[in-house]
This record gives sequence, structure tokens and C-alpha cells, in this order.
Amino acid sequence: MQTADDSASFWESHYSRLDTRWGTQPNAVVEELVTALAPEPGRALDLGCGHGGDALWLAARGWAVTAVDVSGTALDRVAARARTAGLSARVHPVRHDLARTFPEGAFDLVTAGYFHTPVEIPRARILRRAAAAVAPNGLLLVVDHASVAPWSWQAGQDVRFPTAEEALADLRLDDGWRIERCHAPRRTATGPEGQRATVTDNVIAVRRTA
Repeated sequence: MQTADDSASFWESHYSRLDTRWGTQPNAVVEELVTALAPEPGRALDLGCGHGGDALWLAARGWAVTAVDVSGTALDRVAARARTAGLSARVHPVRHDLARTFPEGAFDLVTAGYFHTPVEIPRARILRRAAAAVAPNGLLLVVDHASVAPWSWQAGQDVRFPTAEEALADLRLDDGWRIERCHAPRRTATGPEGQRATVTDNVIAVRRTA
């Protein structure tokens, strides 16, 4: 596995090759849970925003979104799409290598959708930092892969994923949180070349109560 030092170069290369249309639609799980659990817009932090599907969707619904990625190419594309959609005032692309730096401030919504990478990073520490950035009564939403899609870099490997409960426990939350969702639903996913497959996600939504 590559080291954290390779993260920026890996993702720059990835996005330079990736179809610019990929990842421009919001995650269906994010849509569902934000609509149900965080209907009033506020400040949002989107970690690993990629091409900005979630960030743009949130901004269109009134959220002020800090969209974070390690790839400058991805962030440039998010900014361009925000301008085209008339959302530049509400979408703020910011480059962070989250293994080293993290956005300042408190947020009413923090999302980490499919925050996976073949590059070695302190993922658990980053997600705990994400929890620390949630404001009182705010929501942390983590959606993880819990199975290997045929187009994944892990395809063909014997991969053991944590359960949703194990992933929640790894956040090390104290008593000042309420669990809104912690389960592993299945869905039909579409790959970058239009492939279709049934996959499983770990879905965790927790609200800071104190």
C-alpha cells in the first residue's frame, strides 16, 4: 500500500483520468438521511468531496458547504460546477490532506461518503476528528463500503469489512451522542463505465446532543 505521502499524487492522477461526469450526482443515502434528519440547512462539511455531487446538492438546498478534497483537480471541477449552477456563494472548495490538516470550525452536518483510499492514511483518526467538528445538535453521517464492487481496486481480493456496529464503535463517541442510524443496507450501484452490481454499505448517522 502507498503511504500518506503519496495521497495527493495518487488522487491527482485518479481525477485527471476520471470522466468529469462521474460523481456529480448526490449519494442517494446522503439525500435520504439529510432530508429525514437534517431538513433545516446550516453549515456543512463534506470530506473527500470528489467531483462534488453531495456538496452541490446540499448547497442547492441552502447549506453553506465546505467541500474538502486532497485533489486540486477535483476541487477546480467542483468550483466550476458551482459557478455554472449559481452556487458559488454557498460552496467553498478547500484543499486539505486530511492526514495532516483539517478544516477549522464547527458544522451542523459533517459527511464522509465512501471515504476509502488505497493510500495508507490514519482513517480512524480522521473520522474521530470529523466527529469533533460536529456542532451541538449537529449530525455526523458516515457511509462506508461494506462489500467489494466489481470495479473497485479491491476487486478479486479477500477483504474483511467491519460491521456497521464495529465502525460506529471505532468512532469512540461519548454519551453526548444519539444514534439515528447504524445498519448495513444493500443497494444497486452503478460503476464508472455503467456497470451495475448489488453492494452493501455501512450507514452511520449520529447526532451530537451535548
